[in-house]
Amino acid sequence: MGIKTRLIVMNFLQYAVWGAYLTSMGRYLGGVELGGKIGIFYAVQGLVSLVMPTLVGIVADRWIPAQRMLGLCHLMAAGFMAAAGYYGITVAAGGGTPDFALLFSLYTMSVAFYMPTIALSNSVAYSVLTQAGLDTVKAFPPIRVFGTVGFICAMLATNFVKFGGGSMQTLPHQFVFSALLALVLGLYAFTLPAIPVRRAQDDNPLTAAVGFNAFRLFRQRKMAVFFIFSMLLGVSLQITNAFANPFIGAFEGIPRYADAWGATNANALISLSQISETLCILLIPFCLRRFGIKRVMLIAMVAWMLRFALFGAGNPGGGVWMFVLSMIVYGIAFDFFNISGSLYVDTETDPQVRSSAQGLFMMMTNGVGATIGTLGAQAVVDRFVFSQPTAELQVAGWHTSWYIFAAYALVVAVVFAIVFRYKHVKPAP
Repeated sequence: MGIKTRLIVMNFLQYAVWGAYLTSMGRYLGGVELGGKIGIFYAVQGLVSLVMPTLVGIVADRWIPAQRMLGLCHLMAAGFMAAAGYYGITVAAGGGTPDFALLFSLYTMSVAFYMPTIALSNSVAYSVLTQAGLDTVKAFPPIRVFGTVGFICAMLATNFVKFGGGSMQTLPHQFVFSALLALVLGLYAFTLPAIPVRRAQDDNPLTAAVGFNAFRLFRQRKMAVFFIFSMLLGVSLQITNAFANPFIGAFEGIPRYADAWGATNANALISLSQISETLCILLIPFCLRRFGIKRVMLIAMVAWMLRFALFGAGNPGGGVWMFVLSMIVYGIAFDFFNISGSLYVDTETDPQVRSSAQGLFMMMTNGVGATIGTLGAQAVVDRFVFSQPTAELQVAGWHTSWYIFAAYALVVAVVFAIVFRYKHVKPAP
C-alpha cells in the first residue's frame, strides 16, 4: 500500500469517528430532556482543546512518536465513548433518561483524548509526506478530502441505520458506532511510518521540555494576529454542529413542515455540507498560491456569515434551497479556514515544534474559540428558542439566533481585513 493510500485510510477513519455523532448528538440530547445542555456538550470539546492538543503535541514532538501517540489517544477515546453509548442504551432500555453528570463525564473523557488527534493526524501526515519528499501544500489536500468522505459516510450511516424503529441520529447507538471506528483507527495508527522525535537544543531546556517554544510564535506580530483571529473565527466552528440538527428537526412540530424530507432527515441534509467540503479542499492549493492566507481566510469569514444568514432565512419547505445553499457555502467556510490555517502554520514554523504549533492552532480554534462560541450560542438559543412555549415561536427564535450569529461573523471579517497585514508573494510557476 502506497504512502498516500495509507494516509487516506488514516484521514477517512479520523473524521468518521467524529462524524458518527458530531452533527446528531444535539438531536439525541434534545430527545432525552437534555436540550438545555447541548451547548456544554459541544463546549467541552473546546475546553479540553485548551490544554490537551498542546500537551499531546509536546509529547509527540519530544518523547513518543506521533503515530504511536495518535493510536494511544484513539484507543482511550474509544473506551470512554463506548461506555457513554452503553450507558445511554441501558437507560433507554429501562425507559428512563440518562443522568447528565455521568453521561457528560464519560463523553468528556472521550473527547479529551479525541480532540488532540485532529492536530496530531495533520502533523503525522505532514511529517510522512515530508519524509517521502513530497510538497505538503500540493499533496495533503487531496488526502484530507477522504477525511471529509469518512465524515459523510459516518453521518449518513447514523441517519439511516435504525434500531427499534429510530435512526441512530436520535439514539445513543451513535456513540458506540463512533467508538468502534476509533478502535479500528487506534490499532491502525501503530502500522503507520515512524515519526522521529526531536529533542531540540535550547538555551532553556525546561522551556523546551514543556513546549513553550511554540508559544514564541506570538512574538511575531503576523503570527500573533493570525492566532487571535483564528480564535475569533473558531467561535463559529461548532455552532452549526451543535444546533443545526435540533433547528431543522424543530420544523417537525409545525404541521406544514412535519412531513418534509429535510425536517425528518436532518443529518442527511447536513451531510451536503461535508460533500461541499470535499470539493472545496481541492481548491486550497490553488487559492493559497494565488491569493495568500489573508484573502483565503477573509473568504472563509464571509462564507461563515452567509452560512448562518441562509439558515436564518430558510425552511424545509419552499425555502429549502436556502438550506442547501448554506450547506454548499459551508465547504468554503470550513476548509478555507481550518485546512488553510493548518497548512499556513506548518509552513511558518520550525519542524522541531511542528506538532506543538499544530496543537497551539487547535487550542486557539477548537479550544478558546469554540468554547466561547458554543456557550455563547447556547445562551442565545436559550433566550430566543427554548424559552418559547410553542413550536412556531421556537422556530422564529431559531431564525433570530442565526441572524445574530451571522452578524458576529460579518464583524470579525471586517476587523480582520483591516488589522491582519500580510503581503502575498505569488510563487514562481
